[in-house]
Amino acid sequence: MLLGKTIVITGISSGIGARIGELAVAEGADIVGVDLNPPARPLDAFIKADIGSAQGVAEIVQTLPRRFDALCNVAGVSGMIGAAKTLAINFYGLRELTEALAPRLREGGAVVNVASIAGYGWRANLERAKAFVSARGFSDLGPLLAAHQVPDGEAYPLSKELLLLWTMRAAHQPLFKDRGLRINAVSPGPVTTPILKEFRQIFGDPRVDDDIARVGRAGSAPDIAPAVLFLCSDGARWINGANLPVDGGLEASINATVLGF
Repeated sequence: MLLGKTIVITGISSGIGARIGELAVAEGADIVGVDLNPPARPLDAFIKADIGSAQGVAEIVQTLPRRFDALCNVAGVSGMIGAAKTLAINFYGLRELTEALAPRLREGGAVVNVASIAGYGWRANLERAKAFVSARGFSDLGPLLAAHQVPDGEAYPLSKELLLLWTMRAAHQPLFKDRGLRINAVSPGPVTTPILKEFRQIFGDPRVDDDIARVGRAGSAPDIAPAVLFLCSDGARWINGANLPVDGGLEASINATVLGF
């Protein structure tokens, strides 16, 4: 279902992004990769850029092809670089890039945002999430972070909460909806990529180990890639504004704990 399609993948050079690219090529797609670091394998096209700045987003937009079929927003950071920069990369840059590229996606095309089980708390933090999602562009986030007392350690979960909320909103915004563009999210649980070590530093071993114990093992990039590419395909043409947990059942386990069933 991907034969002949052109897919843009941010974060192409490592972890989940690299595996998505490999599998997409195997299924017959042409790949345009975006990353700060060069990929280990040759691609149809590669753009070296930082999505965490307005200039970086502009460079990507100027360089990408005029028409493509799907955008996979995979690039992200753990939160160790501070709250403002983490939000700029994980949410604001992602959103600005997606909105800028919407006119280039073919009608019926797809956007897939790689979120996280860490964004589970968006409902409990809804008013905070709404305030951050309402901030446009790369505005100064200092006052907003201070007003909501967001420490650096909460930056990653917050960025994924915003991404999940925006995914649902964007699915019904005219920019996307009027051209039949689908926007969905995939939320992995703990995955054995290089960033997992940083999550252990941020969240602590007990939390990470508990999440893994709930489902029996940590995930891997090959566990996540097929779900992302399914949402890129025409087989997912009636799926829009959804979040697909690809976490071995972790969200179900947390729901059972939180909701008491």
